[in-house]
Amino acid sequence: MAMAMWSCGTDKHLKKGEKYLALGEYYDAATEFKKAYQATPTKEREKRGQRALKMAKCYAKINQTQSALGGYRNAIRYKQAELDDHLTYGRLLLKNGEYKGAAKELQMVKDSLLALGEWYRSSEGAQDKGKSTKERKLTDRALLTNNGLKSAQQAPEWKQKGSRYTVKRMDIFNSRRADYSPMLFGDDFDRLYFTSTRNDASGDELSGITGTKPGDIFFSEKDDKGKWSRPEVVQGGLNTDYDEGACSFSSDGREMYLTVCQSDPSYPRYAQIMKSSRSDASWTKPSEVKISNDTLSGYAHPAISPDGQWLYFCSDMPGGKGGLDIWRIRLTAGGLGGVENLGDPINTPGDEMFPAFRPNGDFYFSSNGHPGMGGLDIFIATIDPKTKHYVLEHPGYPLNSQADDFGMTFEGPYNRGYFCSNRGDGRGWDHIYSFENPEIVQAIKGWVYEMDGYELPAAEVRMVGDDGTNEKLSVRSDGSFTYVVTPGVSYVMLATCKGYLNHKEELKVEQAEESEEYVLQFPLASITAPVLIDNIFYDFDKATLRPESTEALDELVTLLNENPNVTIELSAHCDYKGPAAYNKRLSQRRAESVVNYLIEHGIASDRLTPMGYGKEKPKRVNKKVAAKHKFLKEGDVLTEEFIQQLNEKEQEECNQLNRRTEFIVLRTTYGMFDEKGQLKELPKPKKQEEPIDDDGFDYFLE
Repeated sequence: MAMAMWSCGTDKHLKKGEKYLALGEYYDAATEFKKAYQATPTKEREKRGQRALKMAKCYAKINQTQSALGGYRNAIRYKQAELDDHLTYGRLLLKNGEYKGAAKELQMVKDSLLALGEWYRSSEGAQDKGKSTKERKLTDRALLTNNGLKSAQQAPEWKQKGSRYTVKRMDIFNSRRADYSPMLFGDDFDRLYFTSTRNDASGDELSGITGTKPGDIFFSEKDDKGKWSRPEVVQGGLNTDYDEGACSFSSDGREMYLTVCQSDPSYPRYAQIMKSSRSDASWTKPSEVKISNDTLSGYAHPAISPDGQWLYFCSDMPGGKGGLDIWRIRLTAGGLGGVENLGDPINTPGDEMFPAFRPNGDFYFSSNGHPGMGGLDIFIATIDPKTKHYVLEHPGYPLNSQADDFGMTFEGPYNRGYFCSNRGDGRGWDHIYSFENPEIVQAIKGWVYEMDGYELPAAEVRMVGDDGTNEKLSVRSDGSFTYVVTPGVSYVMLATCKGYLNHKEELKVEQAEESEEYVLQFPLASITAPVLIDNIFYDFDKATLRPESTEALDELVTLLNENPNVTIELSAHCDYKGPAAYNKRLSQRRAESVVNYLIEHGIASDRLTPMGYGKEKPKRVNKKVAAKHKFLKEGDVLTEEFIQQLNEKEQEECNQLNRRTEFIVLRTTYGMFDEKGQLKELPKPKKQEEPIDDDGFDYFLE
């Protein structure tokens, strides 16, 4: 009777375990299979071996490597493991850093396949289209075995050799649960988003997949001193009681692509890619990105290419190499294009996951199918300029370890940032680490903004180098852009924006022995509003320009030379103190002094109109001035009546604002037409270089 009850209880655990397994709830399934195993008498060796194998496969799915190894050892001991199980066991030994044991186990698998005549000797594991399903499976098995043997041999050498990478665990981000898939965000990379299953995540129930809370997306912010804040869960409609994670952002920062795994008590859980939009400082409830009509495959780990034209992701959808493959789908204004598998040499019969891009275009991903150090290893794929094919690089230790290493995010153009790894964690929890490779990176950080105003995110920068560089760069929301430059190259940059004059900068990049960032300013003058000329000084009660005005005046000369079809009115203004007629004469003489300086420095006199307004045109406060002078608001006009209502200190500040020199654009067609009103033929360049393009301006590198 007792044996019958024992058997009944075991069957109950097995049925529950199979149900959870069918739903993909591996933690709950492993728990039930473990109970069934423990309830099985030791003399029933076959059943104990079968239940140990079920348990082992579930533990392997949730990265509990030690428990998985124990299950496989028992399955092998009870002679219930097949050849594929021995292969998995050998690969888990690699993940546990037991390289000698892994080599022995994988060599046994190879010898068995050779003895059976089922060894395909393709060192690259090429899968010919003509092969049958059985032949492809054998090829896959042979490739994974071969690469596992290479890993067992190479991993100790990689670890001993090391690399230039430095790695540090970031305790500020990490919890006692899983923290993974970091992603830097913001124009200054001062916000880090990541996924966590910590207790602060949404919901009350534990996940049947992991045994923890379902993952939510958290964030941390860096202050002016470089210190990261304590992580907080993202508020709004982004996080739910389901699993959310592995996010990526569009280049303009307005859209977040993320992985969502919804639950269904009677249906397997498949990951989906969804999209959320940023509204002010919050993220909206995500909506599905429908990649295909296949409802039996998962789609996860989205990554946007640097040019914004492709969405990369991983999936087990049909047509891949096996396991999880990396795919991509084109993003167009009309919606999603066709799906492409990245194929060789990226994908293998193992798992390829967590695609990511460095801003320079280098492609990063993680794989357990290529020769590595154990679990998922990070690989770098670059395009060979001759063949146009990917070339893979293993970055070595300590970026990679015997455990799972994945989820790269970069701090701008520099080879530093964050990634995650479950190295050294007995329960397999992922944690966030920083990394840095001290490459010498020379970059331009440019700022495009309106003169006497704020950033111009609608601007565009054309960049040309004498090495053949010819790029159009979009600026970020704060008006900035970043571009990695090459030593020995001379660059010309032209910033343009509708409604503003152009601004050009030139830079010769010298060879450097350490990383360097060239900071360049691109102030654009409005075509429609008065533009303040800062730092123009006159002798007291005179029109004589002071020597410290030279820099600002020379910048105005440069501006007019860069915009040769522009004419301007140059105006000087006074405060309300003193006789109006005297102030007007003084301001006229001051305006003429500036115009005379411009003429002396090569600007045609018929492009310049000096005007002295005295106190007739008091300053209208713009947004930037209002931000600096808190007692003013945008739109205030600094008339005598307005100023006299203020206190003494505020009155003096307003009088200083009124004492100013400005210019306003009168025409943008100077010199373009002949006396008959016909458009003149554009002058030909001295050298016969090809023009850069026909986007409204022509300039050439001498």
